[in-house]
Amino acid sequence: MIQPTLLQPADRRLAAAAISSILILGSARLLLDIFKTNHQPHLSTIHNKPSPQPIFLSPADRRSFSPAKCNPFEGQWVWNDDHNVTSSSSPSPLYTEDSCPYLVKQTTCQRNGRPDGAYQRWRWKPAGCELPPFEAAKMLDVVRGKRVMFVGDSVMRSQFESMVCMVQAAVPRGARSFDRVPPRKVFRAGGEWDVTLEYYWAPFIVESISDHATNHTVHKRLVSLDAIDKHGATWKEADVLVFESYVWWMHKPFINATYYDRYGSPENIREYDVATAYKVAMETWANWLEANINPRRQSVFFMSMSPTHLWSWEWRPGSDGNCFNETYPVEPAGRPYWGTGSNLQIMNIIGDVIGRLRRVKVTFMNITQLSEYRKDGHTTVYGERKGKLLTGEQRSDPKNFADCIHWCLPGVPDTWNHILYAYLLHSYRS
Repeated sequence: MIQPTLLQPADRRLAAAAISSILILGSARLLLDIFKTNHQPHLSTIHNKPSPQPIFLSPADRRSFSPAKCNPFEGQWVWNDDHNVTSSSSPSPLYTEDSCPYLVKQTTCQRNGRPDGAYQRWRWKPAGCELPPFEAAKMLDVVRGKRVMFVGDSVMRSQFESMVCMVQAAVPRGARSFDRVPPRKVFRAGGEWDVTLEYYWAPFIVESISDHATNHTVHKRLVSLDAIDKHGATWKEADVLVFESYVWWMHKPFINATYYDRYGSPENIREYDVATAYKVAMETWANWLEANINPRRQSVFFMSMSPTHLWSWEWRPGSDGNCFNETYPVEPAGRPYWGTGSNLQIMNIIGDVIGRLRRVKVTFMNITQLSEYRKDGHTTVYGERKGKLLTGEQRSDPKNFADCIHWCLPGVPDTWNHILYAYLLHSYRS
């Protein structure tokens, strides 16, 4: 097993400061998104599901990917140019900032002034197989008549926006819509598909005082470790659920939380170490799944932690920077790279919780290791802070202002969705 490097107390304080300053972006970003919606939402929670239509599976679809034969999370990043895109691979990028009107300024690094674009041209190649080529229309066919919901924090929001951008060009302009109704964002592909892709803000998965989509702060965290039904009322009608929860837990090593005792009475607020609180919260989530998910109709995925790249000394010993000005992935150097921004204890907790599920199957999407290499993919100084692009003065101080948590789009989250597509396609094929 890969052993993480333990942070010293001073480094933990620096990490907490860096994470909290970046997470403040979330509330400002969502607030601006609400103002962009100038029409009344017309969301439907009950679909008139169209009759299933047969999907043409190409030879590449049929032979390329099987989770039983291939681990899609082990492999390498390969450079993708016009000369090495084959019939069994997908071009990189799958869309551009200009071709997708649904990207927010927080992720449009090129438009915000990033001078290099190489981070968009890397393709993930599993060691023992090829991922099926991503086809937007086929993705929509696989989830025809269904609701696909992404649940989590701002990293999950980027994955949702990535998937929207990956499929939206296949939908006629008059048949697609995008609504912002906090804590949700909803993209609908109408017409022949009747598909919704939705994002639901829930940074801890369980309920907390940070659940308001715009009025929240990472500095004041209070989590209800055994309360989830408020969120679950929205989730239970989704056909495909994709969960993620990590970085909001890691602001400090301790967190304030409550839970009900065995007599059904709420206990006073107390301080928990993060690992203990995370375990209780994930067990609450697992119990909700067992009680509410129909495994014959619904599919559930859990995304592992998205890594951070806060210290360049991890991949370049002796340096004192961060992810700013990084233009190439980390080179493996004979063994997998694992940074201090990823917590193996948290990874083991969620793996254990998922492994103890009896009735519901959750597919664990272990995107952490493959994303660890991508120190070049973050927004750095080409994103937003408190809803505004960084000033020239702030950009000249990347040590304090670079965002090494969130990702540029197009970018790394597209690969996460490509693997998700492979699983959905395999499930349909089976």
